[in-house]
Amino acid sequence: MESKTRRHRFTHRGLSLSYLDSGPRDAAAVLLLHGFPDHAGMWTPQIEALNAAGYRCIAPDTVGCGESAIAPRLRDYNCVRIAGDHAALLDHLELQGVHVVGHDWGAVIGWLLAGHHPARVQSLTALSVGHPTAYARAGFKQKLLGWYTAFFMLGGIAERLLLSRGRFGLGRVFQSHPEPEEVMGRLRQPGRLRAALRIYRAAVIEIMLRRQPDVAAPVLGVWSDGDRFLVERQMTDSEKYCTGPWRYEPLQGHHWMSVQQPDRVNQLILDHIHAAA
Repeated sequence: MESKTRRHRFTHRGLSLSYLDSGPRDAAAVLLLHGFPDHAGMWTPQIEALNAAGYRCIAPDTVGCGESAIAPRLRDYNCVRIAGDHAALLDHLELQGVHVVGHDWGAVIGWLLAGHHPARVQSLTALSVGHPTAYARAGFKQKLLGWYTAFFMLGGIAERLLLSRGRFGLGRVFQSHPEPEEVMGRLRQPGRLRAALRIYRAAVIEIMLRRQPDVAAPVLGVWSDGDRFLVERQMTDSEKYCTGPWRYEPLQGHHWMSVQQPDRVNQLILDHIHAAA
């Protein structure tokens, strides 16, 4: 079985967007959506396991991230528009429905893809982040843990401090990231950190003030008890916004579960996909 991962590009909204594609072309497809400060390559452990199980894997670099083009305007990073980018990618690949797996912001985009484009999503696995409306309504403790989102709003100042070695450098703010040097090297490239932060800056009204659609596809929510950025409630309350089957699995560990606990996460994803097939 041919499963070599290849990088491809397609054009949408006038932007050249990059994605990884591997596995048999006629197999059921899994769309893997990364978060901040990551790129499509974070999914390597999941791609290998899913390909071995017979699935095709598609992992896009979100606009401005990885090898995708940097968009010129703040509104280009609106999270609903980004969900539309992924729907356009499925159109480009002539795929109707896929299984979606997302982590961090990728989980948010996965919820939005399932809510705004329900025919495209056969199942959703949301790692770390729950339904956007559940996150927005998760209470004061979640606001405290998400303090960095307000910091990210400080255009110019946030970029300068995050690229430093000081208290507000990426290495300190996200010290639990498994590959901090790789992240720093990638985000030091011209325009990349600003682009990665713009998804936060473009999302304040969309996520915090607007109720997002319920999700009809079967959903698996996975949250880590050592997550320094997210409370459990924002995941467990996501059941309120699911009209289809809902399952919740807590894990022991930190935020980047797909990299730090790949075997456990892979099994959860596969079990969920099999149950939803």
